[in-house]
Amino acid sequence: MGIQRQHEPERSAEIKQFVEYGFPWSTLSESKRESSEYNDLRKPGWLPTAIVVNILELPDVRPTGSVDKDDLITIAEENSACRITLPYSEWTPHWRPSGTPPFEVIDGQHRLWAFEHGEADFELPVVAFHGLDISWQAYLFWTINIKPKRINPSLAFDLYPLLRAEDWLDRAEGHEIYRDTRSQELTEAMWSHSESPWHDRINMLGEKGSPWVTQAAWIKTLTNTFIRRWTGKTSGPGGLFGSRMAEGEDVLGWSRAQQAAFLIYAWQRFRDSVKNFDDGWAKKLRIEAMKEKEPQLDDDPAFYGRYSLISSDQGVRGFLHVLNDVCFVWATRLQLRSWQVERRAGASDTDAVTLALATLREHPMSKFVTSYAEALAKFDWRVSSTPNLTDVERRAKLVFRGSSGYRELRAQLIDTLRTSEGDVADAAKRL
Repeated sequence: MGIQRQHEPERSAEIKQFVEYGFPWSTLSESKRESSEYNDLRKPGWLPTAIVVNILELPDVRPTGSVDKDDLITIAEENSACRITLPYSEWTPHWRPSGTPPFEVIDGQHRLWAFEHGEADFELPVVAFHGLDISWQAYLFWTINIKPKRINPSLAFDLYPLLRAEDWLDRAEGHEIYRDTRSQELTEAMWSHSESPWHDRINMLGEKGSPWVTQAAWIKTLTNTFIRRWTGKTSGPGGLFGSRMAEGEDVLGWSRAQQAAFLIYAWQRFRDSVKNFDDGWAKKLRIEAMKEKEPQLDDDPAFYGRYSLISSDQGVRGFLHVLNDVCFVWATRLQLRSWQVERRAGASDTDAVTLALATLREHPMSKFVTSYAEALAKFDWRVSSTPNLTDVERRAKLVFRGSSGYRELRAQLIDTLRTSEGDVADAAKRL
């Protein structure tokens, strides 16, 4: 009749697998299903939505004709309920109507086709209409299949944070949707929010010659730090935004706005700590910048300058990597779960991020983040190309170059924190 979609056997085959073994088994390739490696992903199957049918009456005419009077389905009300009488006393696979079938499937044909060659004894939920014309059926098909709005996958991880660390979802479909999308959204918040130290200081388009770290590098850093998956093995702490907590607790249920606010706040404290550190490496970078007439507006050369490791890919990764790790291992003591914001919104919601920032400043963890920033401000963040470095200093800085530099920088930053005081030092020693 032009209402139902063309039958797709592959879709019915997937539903058949779903009914038998659930999700995510139904989405696996045949080779994966044949191997025993994924047998633990089998789950109970079910059909969450009803089959929608129309029961034809005698006056109803279709291109194939009308329903034979002996094939009609009768409906009678009994005690405020309806009794449906079928045109046969007992169903057999050989039964055929004399003319037009008495049922029309409005929605659910692929679910029904899934049972065509199945042996499962399965009860289906059904919603049955009586005597609908084609116009009404088209209306129902539209409202069932077109009108409902699927929630954004990223929102699903907000509503159910546990999904961020579910092994069955990670193995079957991967968390790229969550990790990549969330990392991009947080990067954009760091770039767009007026209170962020990186406001307009991220190379969003990958333009050559830009002094700022590229958006791609920021996204990769976040997916490898705050949004990385924790395996529970000896590979180190997991991501604060994407893993179960170390003590076997559930995933931290911060909204996207809270996550963005936390990152912005940490960078604010670090920027201010570096600005207030008027000695050693920072003082030398400011003197060098004055010689080269580098300062622009209110930018601190020790934080934003061309010879500062902080504004490089390695510096961004190092700061965020260690921040994630110390907060992850110290999550219980920091009472991270007690930070609640009434307005749950995305990282792109400027007002929501601003509100989260205001509440974060009053939370006990803010003191820990401030101490962390003050301790790392004492680390020598000069790059190897900085003028007037001694040979020993230059060789010490060269170890941060290349892919191995990430690991070395993380190790040295942790050593710096270990020599500080209080909870930050204790968390670093635990690492």
